[in-house]
Amino acid sequence: MINKTLIVNGIKRTVIANKDDMLSSILRNGLHLTGVKVGCSEGQCGACSVILNDKLVRSCITKMKRVPDESTITTVEGIGTPEKLHPIQAAWMAHGGAQCGFCTPGFIVSTKALLETIPNPTREDVREWFQKYKNACRCTGYKQLVDSVMAAAKVINGEMSMDELMFKIPEDGRIWGTKYPRPSAVAKVTGTCDFGADLGIKMPEETLRLALVQAEISHANIRGIDVSEAEAMPGVYKVVTHRDVPGKNRISGLITFPSNKGDGWDRPILCDEKVFQFGDAIAIVCADTEKNAKAAAAKVKVDLEPLPEYMSAPAAMAEDAIEIHPGTPNVYYIQNLKKGEETAPIFDGADVIAEDDFYVSRQPHMPIEPDVGFAYPGEDGTLTIHSKSIGIHLHLAMIAPGIGIEPEKLTLVQNPAGGTFGYKFSPTMEALVGVAALATGKPVFLNYSWFQQQTYTGKRSPFFTNVRMAASKDGEIKAMEADWTVDHGPYSEFGDLLTLRGAQFIGAGYDIPNIRGQGRTVCTNHAWGSAFRGYGAPEIEFSSECLMDILAEKLGMDPFDLRYKNVYRKGATTPTGQTPDAWSLPGMLDLLKPKYEAARKATADKSTDAEKCGVGISIGVYGCGLDGPDSSEVRVQLNEDNTITLFNSWEDHGQGADMGSLGTAHEALRPMGITPDQIKLVMNNTAITPNSGPAGGSRSQVVTGQAVKAACELLMGGMRKKDGTFRTYEEMKAENIPVEYDGKWTAPARVCDENGQGSPFAVYMYGVFMAETCVDTATGKAKVTKMTAVADVGKINNRLVVDGQMYGGLAQGIGLALTEDYEDIKKHSNMRGAGFPYINDIPDDMELHYVETPREHGPFGAAGVGELPLTAPHAAVINSIYNACGVRVKALPATPDKVLAGLKAL
Repeated sequence: MINKTLIVNGIKRTVIANKDDMLSSILRNGLHLTGVKVGCSEGQCGACSVILNDKLVRSCITKMKRVPDESTITTVEGIGTPEKLHPIQAAWMAHGGAQCGFCTPGFIVSTKALLETIPNPTREDVREWFQKYKNACRCTGYKQLVDSVMAAAKVINGEMSMDELMFKIPEDGRIWGTKYPRPSAVAKVTGTCDFGADLGIKMPEETLRLALVQAEISHANIRGIDVSEAEAMPGVYKVVTHRDVPGKNRISGLITFPSNKGDGWDRPILCDEKVFQFGDAIAIVCADTEKNAKAAAAKVKVDLEPLPEYMSAPAAMAEDAIEIHPGTPNVYYIQNLKKGEETAPIFDGADVIAEDDFYVSRQPHMPIEPDVGFAYPGEDGTLTIHSKSIGIHLHLAMIAPGIGIEPEKLTLVQNPAGGTFGYKFSPTMEALVGVAALATGKPVFLNYSWFQQQTYTGKRSPFFTNVRMAASKDGEIKAMEADWTVDHGPYSEFGDLLTLRGAQFIGAGYDIPNIRGQGRTVCTNHAWGSAFRGYGAPEIEFSSECLMDILAEKLGMDPFDLRYKNVYRKGATTPTGQTPDAWSLPGMLDLLKPKYEAARKATADKSTDAEKCGVGISIGVYGCGLDGPDSSEVRVQLNEDNTITLFNSWEDHGQGADMGSLGTAHEALRPMGITPDQIKLVMNNTAITPNSGPAGGSRSQVVTGQAVKAACELLMGGMRKKDGTFRTYEEMKAENIPVEYDGKWTAPARVCDENGQGSPFAVYMYGVFMAETCVDTATGKAKVTKMTAVADVGKINNRLVVDGQMYGGLAQGIGLALTEDYEDIKKHSNMRGAGFPYINDIPDDMELHYVETPREHGPFGAAGVGELPLTAPHAAVINSIYNACGVRVKALPATPDKVLAGLKAL
């Protein structure tokens, strides 16, 4: 042990630590400075950044033995407070730099060190600094962060005042469509927002710390589990196995598709008979400390009989492949697509046919914050689970029978979540902490390592797609045929729905009158498939958008002109036969055309033999909602002080649910003259907030937004007097008028039939993407130098939130195109290995344009936004690589070795 005196945020503190303890652990656990976040624990994300003796360091890899006595340390808590923001923190709020907010304290500390080193930096200085110190962000796309640094420097240097920097509500009092900062921004920029691991530090002393015993192979029969040695280890309270689970020990997939050949109960909470994928949980060690729990977990003996591992859909579909779930075929769902006339005769007589095969990879979500959660039993037989869930009511229904508890005795609460990007649409650790709490009768806490985050949470399901298009000589698309295979991993939850998405969005954006296709869902032993931003669109639209360029070349047309000729116009229908809700695509292309022509000239002028540059475009379309009559509920309440409280379960994983709720409610309540600070938000606790549905599929702004609007209108109806003024709380009570109102809304939509035909979504989003990319011909490395997007997401609720979603989605699209993958379990289990995009991988030059077509079925004309920017930007990148150097990459990601091989083959 070592005893050191540290001056932390100007205060002298004495700490006693082991010499190999990390500085981050001492600051967080010893001094409760939880603004210091720990993400990767390997020095690859920068969330733990602090200033140590005037130098920026990553505290998660800084051992205490390397920290000199009398060291001076600055954390985010020492930079500013909620009552007195530093200009850096204020700039982060003004420019929307804090989305999920988990990486924000590290960036703010890094910026403090930067501006003390380079008081007047250029944008390139800022980018090089964040690259050097490995400050990583998965939400923002980085542009707003650089904007924030530049603005903060102006304030610090006296070129701008804090008053000029901060947002001001317009004179009319309306915040809809403005850059009003999200309500959680202050807590996020000051490090006072408690994420799951922060709350874990503050749990009661008797809380048990959990460690998982996990499979280290991908497919096996379990012959035995011996916990005797582990239970005798120091500090161990209990080792929980499947024998301790009173329920079905399965997570329900809630299958709704009648032709699915599975029963939906294929995912174990704790494996009992088989291991289905690497990382599957077999036992849970519950101990007094995490260290003791992990030591004991290593002593659990699991006797496994290895089985063939089917790590891809083709492998699992082989004739000699055994059934991964005995009794259920590995190909367990088929989705047909039939629109218009039979396509075979059309292809037989077509002037031009284009056909090719494509593959979209197992993209990992890679949030900076690893999965984390905790649970505690109540005195009356109740159980409460806190997690990063983005579907608290949905997950309650999925896990209650498996845990063995009545739904009315179970409560799920969403903690502030450090980004999920969809992986938390599936339950992850909720059932694990639930069964541990019930088995021990104690509060329990579990925090995944980043390795566990990567290896034991869901991933984007890869698609293997063949698509054909038939066109006339003048470029009119007459017919399309498609075949797609979905590698959904070992668990079937939502696999049928994802496969349906292939039918709904293949060729989306174009008036294709005749379509035939078939997709299938395949069980494999790789990572289970979970929702990921775009959910089906990035996988399937990649194929049709790349084929559009291939078809254009065959026709001798510019890819822009081919798209312009075929996009939705009045009379067109979607692949499901639905009439689009907006006809904005021609105008969006008109807006982009001069920029496209300029980009074509600029990239041609810039190209050399050593570096080839090109431009590519794509169109992306996505629906807002769950299929068919998607519904949502909220509640509003007039309070004694005449403020209003909105209760909803609009889960937030960085996308801005708090701002979505506030902006929509304020717009609805504007006739009352209410100010934003008079609206209070109570969110995401199944015990007190209504079932608003999960925060996925870009549904919340539309479906929950409409419910918010309905509830507010009912409240105003009760408060409105005959003269048009509004009653106070006292007057409402005196007249015996209710002060609480439930708002409900159901989308006027119809689910697709067995042939993929229907009107599944009431509202859609439309985007046009343009990538400018340069390829190093010696190495094959492609670098995107500029991204441009034109988006129609309806009327914009909040500009900061929408911009943030667009920039972040475009960045993830670049990652999907060029670097990101989770195929090699060992190689791809850390951020660098999996191709996480750092700031120099994403262009600073990202240009956004909006066409705000009001939506009939969106609240105040709004659509959603979150999925749109990842529908098809990766196709634009791949098309730009082809335009640059003539190499067509059809299997993502387009790593340098693939591009170089293509160059050599030319």
